[in-house]
Amino acid sequence: MKTNINLQPYNSFGFNATAKYFVDINDTKELDRLFKTPEYKNEKHLILSGGNNILLTKEFFDGIVILMNNKGIKTVADEGNQVIVRAQAGEDWPEFVKKMVEKGLYGVENLAHIPGKVGAAPVQNIGAYGMELKDSFLKCEAVNLETGRKRVFDNKECVFGYRSSIFKTMLRGQYVITSVDFRLTKNAELKLEYGNIRSYLSEQGINEPSLQQLHDAICAIRDAKLPDPKAIGNAGSFFKNPVIKAEQFEILQQQYPEMPHYDEPNGKVKVPAGWLIEQAGWKGWHDEHVGVYEKQALVLVHYGGGSGNDIVTLAQRIQASVKEKFGITINPEVNFI
Repeated sequence: MKTNINLQPYNSFGFNATAKYFVDINDTKELDRLFKTPEYKNEKHLILSGGNNILLTKEFFDGIVILMNNKGIKTVADEGNQVIVRAQAGEDWPEFVKKMVEKGLYGVENLAHIPGKVGAAPVQNIGAYGMELKDSFLKCEAVNLETGRKRVFDNKECVFGYRSSIFKTMLRGQYVITSVDFRLTKNAELKLEYGNIRSYLSEQGINEPSLQQLHDAICAIRDAKLPDPKAIGNAGSFFKNPVIKAEQFEILQQQYPEMPHYDEPNGKVKVPAGWLIEQAGWKGWHDEHVGVYEKQALVLVHYGGGSGNDIVTLAQRIQASVKEKFGITINPEVNFI
């Protein structure tokens, strides 16, 4: 167990913050040993995965930061068209998706190039381009942070929602995910209708893409509009896309006929938060330390020398501006620590 560790390398915004204690977990046995230490019993704790979806709002974390770094991917079952694959929580998510695509397994390809680790993916129910983690999720193993007991959660028990799960709501801070099982397939219809996937492929002269070509296209699209955290501090999409009632959307559409949207179940409509933020005039805005990315208004960025509270203030200003202009509340996707 290390003491007084700078968390700057462990959060993609690149904010400086110090952890009182820091533990790097490479296998679940190390977790068992950690639970027996007096420091663990007496201190609060924070689970870190890739640090790609958090905002550190304080300069000192008075407790134990636990970094999940356990590795391993294996096929658990091969059942005709279906293949069950188990990945340890510390596996890099983009690399996991890349490996599944290379194996010709369908089910996570549209989630390519999302930064983070496997263990964090179910917590957030990560999603992109018409696909969500829950679509391929079979179960996960997690450890209770108070009792040390292991528990398996199936898809239903995770209570997945839009960028949410039971680990982010009712059981927030109570469990750490140690491994995830995915149900993938050897053949499936590709999802090409969301965002600008088809137009990008068409520009490349690809009308009937392979699984690999779709994966590569999504990586290229994301690279073109999202900044590399190693160059500019950010946590990817900062806000969730709001889901509003169809009646409200119809009223807004009369005033903004070009407003993009996606129909949702139960008479709801999803509106891209990035479009709302851009229309409110924030795209490309910046001060000395933080700003809104010039290529994608959904991304808040840290240019250096700032603090987490600078991002908090900026986010609140954007929320108020969007609310005033459209009457829509946008909520952060990023977790505030």
